[in-house]
Amino acid sequence: MCNPPERVASAFDKNQLMPLIPEEPHIHESAQGPRVTPAAGRTAPTPRPVPGPRPAAPARPGRPGPVRPMPAQRSSREPAKPEPPAPTATPQIQLIPASVEGALDAAEEAVDLLLESGRAPADVLVITTGEQHPWAAHELSFGEAAYWAQHDAGDDVFYADASAVSRAVGRPVVVVAVNGGVEAVAATLPQALGLAGALLIVCGDPKQINSVLGAGV
Repeated sequence: MCNPPERVASAFDKNQLMPLIPEEPHIHESAQGPRVTPAAGRTAPTPRPVPGPRPAAPARPGRPGPVRPMPAQRSSREPAKPEPPAPTATPQIQLIPASVEGALDAAEEAVDLLLESGRAPADVLVITTGEQHPWAAHELSFGEAAYWAQHDAGDDVFYADASAVSRAVGRPVVVVAVNGGVEAVAATLPQALGLAGALLIVCGDPKQINSVLGAGV
């Protein structure tokens, strides 16, 4: 059965007046893609803050912080005055038996033992009553000024003979080599005892040394 011509024409005209519009695809929020710049006149949404590490809590009043500043030095305080040296006790005396010919070698061995035990070279003074120590004779060949300059520097073992004892400065340890000079021994040993701060080592004939320093040394 055929439709009337009027109805067919009206249906055709209606389709021409209302063309079909394809449906826009729905974009899910989770889909990744390039971000679209918002159009002019529209306010962009405020981005949410990204969670990160929490800031450290401020220090409480009266509670020390992580770093404490160094206290400033007081300039008004007067410099401390050096205390007077305490009176020194009588030094210990050590006797090493040795002949006149072997006294110098015995003194050298005593110095080596002192340095090996921890004594600083500047703590030791070596005195000879007879022939000079080879080091002293060598240094004096450059003049007395250079020789005594090393004594005043006080940074090494110093060797002196009996004639220079009065000019020498005391040191913690004094080693005396009784290698001659009977008359010099009587004057040198008491002076060496006064120069020794803690220890006096005498290398020589025990009878001769006891006769000067006293029996029982």
